[in-house]
This record gives sequence, C-alpha cells and structure tokens, in this order.
Amino acid sequence: MRGEGSGLARAFALAAACFAAPLAQQAHAAPVVVTQAGPQAPAEPPPVRKPRPLASVPIHYVERRVERPTPLNNEDPIPDDEGLRGAELGIQDSNAAGRFVGLKFELKPTVVEPGSDIAAAFSEIVERERPAFVVVNAPADDVLALSVVAAKSGVVLINAGSADVRLRDADCRAALLHTLPSRDMLTDALTQFLAFKRWGRILLVVGPQPADRLYADALKASAKKFGLRIVEEKAFDPAGADIRDSATDELTLTTRGAEHDVVAIADEADAFGFSLPYNTASARPVVGTQGLSPVAWGKPVESWAAVQLQGRFKALAKRTMRPIDYAAWMAVHAVGEAAVQTRSADASAIKTLLLSDRFEVGGFKGRALSFRAWNGQLRQPIYLMWPEAVIATAPLEGFLHQSTELDTLGLDRTETRCAAMRG
Repeated sequence: MRGEGSGLARAFALAAACFAAPLAQQAHAAPVVVTQAGPQAPAEPPPVRKPRPLASVPIHYVERRVERPTPLNNEDPIPDDEGLRGAELGIQDSNAAGRFVGLKFELKPTVVEPGSDIAAAFSEIVERERPAFVVVNAPADDVLALSVVAAKSGVVLINAGSADVRLRDADCRAALLHTLPSRDMLTDALTQFLAFKRWGRILLVVGPQPADRLYADALKASAKKFGLRIVEEKAFDPAGADIRDSATDELTLTTRGAEHDVVAIADEADAFGFSLPYNTASARPVVGTQGLSPVAWGKPVESWAAVQLQGRFKALAKRTMRPIDYAAWMAVHAVGEAAVQTRSADASAIKTLLLSDRFEVGGFKGRALSFRAWNGQLRQPIYLMWPEAVIATAPLEGFLHQSTELDTLGLDRTETRCAAMRG
C-alpha cells in the first residue's frame, strides 16, 4: 500500500506541475484584450524616453600660490589646497540641486605659482575659454590685475582670498564681488562685542608686516565707529628672538602701558600672537588676530545645519573647513544658486540675477545672504571665536540699522568711496 500511495502521490504531483507550467507562463505574458470585435493583440509598450542632456555651467577658479613662513609652536601649516577644496565642494552641492532643473556645473581650476604672471595666465584662459564666472583666491594686487582683463570681456570675478578694505572702497571694480569678509567687517564684529561687554579701552599691539598694519588700521576705524578708545598702540617685532622661549619677558614688557580693558593683537602672520594670552602685564583678555578672533567660519561652527556642511567638507578634503574654503564654497554656491533660480545655463541671465538686489542665497548662517549693491561685498554674520568655541555672533543685539543689521558690519552705503558699482 505504501508503494501504491507513493506512486499516486508522484503522479498527482507530476500532473500538477505540468498543469501549472503553462499557467505560470500565461501569468507573465502580456494580457490579451477581448472586446466586442473579438480578441485584440497586446498593446506595444511605450517608447523609453532618453533623459534630456544637462546644460553645462562652467565656473573657473584662479589661485595665486603664496609662500608662507614655517609656523611656530608645531602648529598645522595653512594647507596648500585652501580655497580649492571649498570650490570643489561648491560644485558638488550645486550639482546636487542643479540636476533637478537640467543643469550641470563644472569647476575649471588654475593655480599660478609664486613669481609667475597671473594676469597673463588669466588672459590665456579668457582667450581660450571665454569664462563668465571666475572665483579668485589671490592677494589684492592680483585681484586688481585680473579685473582689468575681466572688464574687457564681461567676466564676473568673485574674490574669495583678499580681505583688503580698498577692494570694497576706492579700488572697487564693476562686476567684482566678494565672499570673503573684509577686514573692517571682522573688526566691526569684534568691537561690537567689546562695546557689548563694556570693554572700551584697548591696548593695541601691532606686528611688523604690512597686513598687520592694515588690520590695525581697520581696528582703529571700528573702535571710532562704535565709541571705543585705543589708549595706546605698541609695535612688536619678534625677529631675532625665539618667541617661544622669551615670550614671558618680551610680551609682558610690551603690554605695560596705559590702563586698558583688553589687549588687541594685529598679527596676521601668526608670528607672535598665539604666545600673548597669559603673558600680558595685566590680567586682561586678548582679542584680535589671536585670542578671541572674528572669523567668517571655523571648526566650532555647528548651528543652522552648518554641521552638515562641515561633514561634507571633511569627507572631501580630510580636514576642517577654513574661512577661505568657506568663501570659495560660497562663491561657487552663489553662482549655482543663481543658475538654479533662473533655471538656465545662460551666463547673461545668471549674471543679471547675481548682481541684482533680488538675489539671496543661503549660507548655513541662519540668515539670507546677499551682495551689497554699492561695493559687491556679501553681507554675512561674523563669528567671535575662541579656538574651540563660538563665543558670540555679530551683528550683536542692540546694534541697529535702517535696512538690515548685517550692514552694521563693514562699509555702509554712505561710507564707501566705491564709484564703479554706484548701487
């Protein structure tokens, strides 16, 4: 019986399999449509649409490589790719948004070595590729040299490397924008904080480099603007001594003087400023280029989803984002945002929006950012930062303006001597 039962079971199983096979084939076949006219052949599948090719928006990046001294105290040197990595991230972010409106962004970088002719290199780029938008990471004199070539060819230059106030003032140029804050924006932010804390008497220590003098001049102008007082100014040159061994004696002597609330440093080359905190003659806070410093960006910035930008940059560059990286990212991001808003790769349409009062762009700073019509400077908050923490963000509460509090930082419309933009 067991043998017969097993045979029957196998027979039923075989019959079921044979019956199920054609049913399975029918299940995956195209259905036959039956109408009053009889069976109809299955409809042909619709043709597959090929994706529309993306329109290209090229953005050039031109950098002057600058020789820098070896840092003291075993500090990390300024990275060689500062600025370029920010521009690369700007392209990535712009492409993430641009593909939804049929746009593709491409970065074309050029790095000019020290001593080489940057204007000649830029002229070759203009002749060969006819760029519309160029991010520039270079000193002020180079920016002015490039602006001569740009003016003849209708190029929009975006300065991401020079903080010189003169580029936003008497030496401004038409179609020259600035995403890096000027020195006076930084020192205005710092003096707002000092005024808020009622630290109104400043002892100023100035280094020997030309950039140190420019920072000191900006700080003195900001102090006058916000009602603070420079009680004494002292020059300090660390040349000829190892400041790491002699800081306690030399800096204590330098900071003796008139009664003051804070010691402000102008040392953009980092030649001695990091040794000044805790080496002052009196127990006073240290502010300026070192100590509590005004900056556009830094490692501790996390609010307003900035941590997302920080993470993307670190994944790309394998380091933290620095202020010039942020300025270069913002320059590319601004062009990308203008293109996305116009939904066009047409350079003239993008340029028109970018230079207009209607244009606003996000920058992970909690405010809509825009370019000032009178000198091309990007309005933006400034962080008052200790190396590991954001202490405050300027403009601070109580510093009012008839249009926007962001215009309390840097040259206002009535203060600039810029005639080229006439905003």
